[in-house]
Amino acid sequence: MTQPPPPDHGYGYPRQPPAYGQPPYPHQPPYPYPYPQPPAPAPARRWWQHPALIIVTLFLFPPGGIALAWRSRWSRPQKVVATVLAGIWFFTPFMGDPPQDPKGDAKPVAAATPATAAPASPTPAAPPSFVGQNLKSAKSAASKAGYDATSHDASDKSAGQWDDDNWKVCFQTVTAAKAGRTPSLDFGVVRVEWPCPAHDGEPIPYPKMPAVVGQTFAKASETLGPLQLKAVEAGSAYLDVTLPAGVGDWTVCFQDPKEGKELEYPKTVTAHLKVTAPGTACPATEFTRLHPDPTPPAVTDDDSTSGSSSSGGSSSSGGSSSGGSGSAYYENCAAVRAAGKAPLHRGDPGYSRKLDRDGDGTACE
Repeated sequence: MTQPPPPDHGYGYPRQPPAYGQPPYPHQPPYPYPYPQPPAPAPARRWWQHPALIIVTLFLFPPGGIALAWRSRWSRPQKVVATVLAGIWFFTPFMGDPPQDPKGDAKPVAAATPATAAPASPTPAAPPSFVGQNLKSAKSAASKAGYDATSHDASDKSAGQWDDDNWKVCFQTVTAAKAGRTPSLDFGVVRVEWPCPAHDGEPIPYPKMPAVVGQTFAKASETLGPLQLKAVEAGSAYLDVTLPAGVGDWTVCFQDPKEGKELEYPKTVTAHLKVTAPGTACPATEFTRLHPDPTPPAVTDDDSTSGSSSSGGSSSSGGSSSGGSGSAYYENCAAVRAAGKAPLHRGDPGYSRKLDRDGDGTACE
């Protein structure tokens, strides 16, 4: 009896498809399904996961929007960015100044209660005047009065005020301050020893040396006192007169600096006053002796000729020596310079010991 062919082989027999997921032949290894598996269906999105709803909530109510963002399908970086931006938006109003009540500003000052009428920093109606005061003291007083203080050079220069004690106030100006800020005073200043200019920014009228010739030394010192000079020194108007301990009643004959000289820095200037004793007239010029040396007798040509002929060589040399010092006479070095003979050496005509102060043999150097 003939056996029928296997169900999967043979001509004329239909082939049955294998069951789903089973290999076509039992003796062959399984093969993947020829078509890819369809993706799993995504879960349905809830109404509170809608992006537009989350963005609106982040803008209107940041805390609720942040909660919705973290329950949405956004990626983690998107959730972090949304949280940071919503936090900044939420806390920004609390970081600024509190809004002012416009109704409170519209109320008249008289109707305000004592508790609300007193401002935090009261502003005086008009500042006190600090003109003429030391800059350091003026700044301290202005601070106590409720003002900030600045300063500038009141002259036509732009000097800085490194030491406030050396400057004084000539002008002051109130600087307009913004609402809620302390008003400020701007001081125009000059040095203490200088006078103030007529207007802020103009040149300083520097003090000038007054005329003190003819006054007593005491009166001259009093006249020079306001200039605040470094010193006032007295000297003898005559070379051969020594000053005593007190010269208050002596008369001033010469002064240095001269009358009318501008003193830009008086504190560095020393006034030299040449004085003479009471009852003694002032000399015509400086460097004069009260008791000059006696004038030697003039030597004539006849006397010199006879002397040289009668005494021979020794008398001739003596006559030459005496002629060298006695043939001319000068009262002082000013006369020597006027004659064009300076300097004089020992043995020159007109040389004398009184003109040679240091005794080195050369006079009127």
